[in-house]
This record gives sequence, C-alpha cells and structure tokens, in this order.
Amino acid sequence: MASFSSIGIGLGGNVDVNGLIKASVDAVKAPITKTGGLSQQAAITNAKVSAFGQFKSLVSTLADAASKLGSVTGWNGVSATSAKPEAVTVSAVGGAVATSFNVQVQNLAKAQSSISVALSPVSQAVGAGTLSFEVGKWSGEPKVFTMGSAGAVNVEVSATDTLADIASKINGSKAGVTATVLSDASGERLMLRSKTTGEDAGYRMSAVDADGNLADGAGLSRLVQGGTTEYAANANATVNGVPVTSASNAFANTVAGVTFTAVQVTTGDVAVTVSKDNSAVKTNINAFVSAYNAINQALNDITKYDQGTKTGGLLQGDSAAVTLQNTLRMALQSVNSSGVFRNLSAVGVVSEGGLGNVTPTGNLTLDATKFNKAMESPDEVKAFFRGTEGGNGEDGFAGKFKSVTTKLLATDGFFASKAKIYEQSLKLNAKDVETINDRADRLEKSLTARYTALDTKMSSLNALNAYISQQVTAWNKSSG
Repeated sequence: MASFSSIGIGLGGNVDVNGLIKASVDAVKAPITKTGGLSQQAAITNAKVSAFGQFKSLVSTLADAASKLGSVTGWNGVSATSAKPEAVTVSAVGGAVATSFNVQVQNLAKAQSSISVALSPVSQAVGAGTLSFEVGKWSGEPKVFTMGSAGAVNVEVSATDTLADIASKINGSKAGVTATVLSDASGERLMLRSKTTGEDAGYRMSAVDADGNLADGAGLSRLVQGGTTEYAANANATVNGVPVTSASNAFANTVAGVTFTAVQVTTGDVAVTVSKDNSAVKTNINAFVSAYNAINQALNDITKYDQGTKTGGLLQGDSAAVTLQNTLRMALQSVNSSGVFRNLSAVGVVSEGGLGNVTPTGNLTLDATKFNKAMESPDEVKAFFRGTEGGNGEDGFAGKFKSVTTKLLATDGFFASKAKIYEQSLKLNAKDVETINDRADRLEKSLTARYTALDTKMSSLNALNAYISQQVTAWNKSSG
C-alpha cells in the first residue's frame, strides 16, 4: 500500500491516512481473513485432502494384506531342519511333502586346480606362443580327458609377456579357469583353478611355443610340462543308503522340493525333517489384523468428539469418512456359505476387547487359543480364506475383502471421487480469493488517489487562507 508519510500538510498532522485506507481494504478482505473465512476453509480442505491421502495408503496396505491371505504360497509353508546343520543344511520350497530321511556325506565337491613348475628369475618373459584351454571331464586311471561341448579357448602370449601378464590374459578370456601367480623360494608358478566345481568342469591346458619343442623345458611349454594337478570331483552322499551325486555341494530336488547342502564329510547319518509350517499363515493373518486396525484407528481418531475439550476431530460428522469406515466393517462380515468355518471369529479373528468392551473401537485381535484350535484343521481354515479347492480364490473371505478394497482404490472409485470434489472446492476457493483481492487492490488504488487529491486541494486552500490572513493583517495596520 502506498505510504503517506508526507501527507497531512493539507489534512492536518493528526490524520492517519494510511490507517484509514488499510481499514477499508481489510474490510473488503474480511471474507478471506476472518475466522471461518476463505483462507481457513482452504486450510481445512487441504487437511482433509491429506487425511484421505493417508486413508488411501492405509487401505492399499490392507488390500495387500488381504491378497497374501488369498495367495496359495502362504498356505503351503513348510519348515526343514537338519539334526547337524554344521554338516548338512537343508531348505524346502512351499508345498513340499512332509517327510524325513537320513543323509551321509562321503566327500565334498571340488574344483580342478593345477600349478606349474617354478620359473626363475621372477618377472622374466616366459616365451611367445599360444595356450589352449578345453573344458571337460577327466576319468579313469590313468586319467583320460573327454572334452565337453564347448570348443577350445586360445590365449595368445607375446615374447615380452611375464607370468603376471599371462595370468591377466587368462582371466580376461573365457577359458573357464581363474589364474594367479604364486611366488616361493624357487621362483614364480602359474596357479589355475576351475571356476566351478564338479567332474564335468575339469580343464586341459596345452601349449604351442615359439621353439616348436614342447619337451625341452624352455619357452611357454614350461607352464604345461612338469606341473601338478588335483582333479575335480563331484560331491557324493547317500540318502537312506541310496548313493547320490552332485557337481556342487547342493543336492537340489534329490528329494522332491528339498535341497540339502553338504558342508562337511560325515561319519554317520544326519537326520533331515520336513514338516508343515503354519507360522506363515499366522504371520499373514496378524499382518491383516494390523493393517485393518491401522485404518480403523485412524478413522476413529479423526472423527471422534472429545467431551473434555468440547472439540471434534477434523472429520467429525463427515459422511465420507463414516461411509469408508462402515464399508470396511461390513466387509469383515463376509460369510463363507460352506465349510466348517463361516466367519472370521471362527478362525480366531475377533473384536478387540470382546463383548465386555463398553466402548468398542472396532479394532481386531487374533485369539491365539481359537486360532490354534482352528489350525488343527488347516485345510478348512485355508478354504475359509481362499474358497473352494481348485477355485480362483475369489469366493473366500480374502477374495471378497480384496474386491471391496479394489473398488475403493479404483481410478473411478471412492478415493478418486473424493479427490475430485476437494480439487473442485479448492479451485472455487482460489477463484473467490482472487476476486476479493482484485477488488481490494482496486479500492486501495482508488482511495490512495482520492486522499492524495484531497490533500493537494486542502494544501492549496490552506495557502490561500494564509495569504488572505496576511493581507487582512496588513490592511488593518495601514488603516490604524
């Protein structure tokens, strides 16, 4: 607003023109700034937008929890244990048949390794030529090599390459081995190892060197001649006395759905047990209960009326919030028309506080005693949540509840419709604020111009009055 620090020459020093203009402008802006005005209305609407955004997130979490109750994976949990996990570890996939068996480990899987004769002095050029690597299997005594389906991989060695250079070139190739340099008192040695374990992952290295003589102990052939080799081996074990073998130490699906891994050689049987595991079911039900309680409690808090402070929550009496809460509570009443268990209470999911709760919150809790009793018939509990065996899972409680949340979360559902209403309300609010501010700005400019003109006019009149007074005084003196 324009300043009138110098005004008042015409109007008099006691006239607060700025205050007069501000009071008039503030009166025009009152619909924005007053209690319950447009600014407060926008703030409340934005708070409601935030609240329903939180509700949407909580309902999405609840929908995910319902999905897990309807997923077959959660109902096929098994646990696998080993009597000696330091020797044999075990795991099982969901749905594996409950069973038990004994494992003995005769030997662990091993990768092939080899080490060349020592080359001295160190860091010398080894000699030009080509190293050739073949992956395959060594068998029999004496050992005979059978090459696998992959072809040979050649590594070209230049006349200036040291043993470290050669190791680097091998590691950069696809030879199926890793190479490193071992230094000892005798000099440097090339050490090789298969990248994987098992008999079929063995390798054979050959050389063609510059002098053409592979038996003269000179040039590149020194890396092949005279070295030592430890051959690859499969892991060998018995399951209930039946021999089994694996290229790695993991025996996958030797027993259907079960993987046991040899950690060390055993001198006797190691008992392995696979049994039904209901902990996943309980975990998923508890997750559903927690997710439901989160949204239910959030709605309770924001719609309650506090008798002590005589104040209501942000959405106290809001029909949309009440509708959302009632929709979710009604979904809990879904009944299975067939089967042993007909409702949530039958499987242990009950109202928090029970019938004796005078002011029930509507929250849920899992009654461990009722749940454990129900889980004596796990297939019936599964049927309650998932529906009939062989169905699509949509006729059980989980499917029906998920259907309700899907409609709430849909692009044309409850939350989307509520968001559009609030968006429109904020747009209208912003338009009204803009209109009022524009009116206030025009009034301020008008008043500023009028007071400025008035001050100028009054200044002129005051000057005229002073002149007339001066003339009258002069006339009176001359007349005397």
